[in-house]
Amino acid sequence: MADRATTASPASITIAPRRSLATVDLLELWAYRELFYFLVWRDLKVRYKQTLLGAAWAILQPVGLALVLAFVLGSVNGISSPGVPYGAFALAGLVPWALVSQGVVRSSESLVASSNLLQKVYFPRLLLPISAVGIHVIDYALALPVLLVVCSAFGFAPGLPTLALVPLSALAVLIALSAGIWLSALNVRYRDVRAALPFLVQLWLFASPIAYSSGLVPSWAAGIYRLNPIVGLVEGFRWAIFQTGPPPVTEILVAVAVTLLVLLTALTYFASVERTFADVV
Repeated sequence: MADRATTASPASITIAPRRSLATVDLLELWAYRELFYFLVWRDLKVRYKQTLLGAAWAILQPVGLALVLAFVLGSVNGISSPGVPYGAFALAGLVPWALVSQGVVRSSESLVASSNLLQKVYFPRLLLPISAVGIHVIDYALALPVLLVVCSAFGFAPGLPTLALVPLSALAVLIALSAGIWLSALNVRYRDVRAALPFLVQLWLFASPIAYSSGLVPSWAAGIYRLNPIVGLVEGFRWAIFQTGPPPVTEILVAVAVTLLVLLTALTYFASVERTFADVV
């Protein structure tokens, strides 16, 4: 009996990737939360290393673009925003847009950029696109107070509707995650994603009410236009800050529904191809 016990082979543990959405392990993601913090901190240090202004770029980028839009389009007939100064109007759209667009771009590159890590150790692969979005959540947390201060200077002081920015901010993060998870998985196999993404982000910008009001969209295209989740997000932001007109409930509900649908399909596809990442990347 002793000889048999000493010669018995040790137990082995097989780590296998998720095979379906039903097996997404949220507890496992939580167990690796320290790795998430490390990935966010690492990328933050790399991003702002040897920069003169550091995290101030998170504020200067949307503010600078808002000033350009105000100078170029603010006086154009039909583009100006009645009742709201165009600079504040544009900035209220650019702050959530920066979170979504930059989060999508960085998240889409997260798996390929961490190819060495993918091939050497096991961890939930979803942490990479999630942490990539987390970096821009920090930037957003710096830019949002500046937006509120600027709008207050124009006479739009925060009120009770401003509390709606909390769930709207969560919606912005979900939009970035849903698109980012999809594109990160696609980018592993199809490197066309990296080449096409800047063009697609530009199209998404022009198809969203960032520089203009969604009220300028023709009635025949309004139904399709609302399927863009940025429409409900930006219109909700502007209502929460400027408190002009009724709340865009329909647009926000459509944005939530579309975002959840895209997120579910993204997680399903990610889980189906996750086992091939280390071989393909």
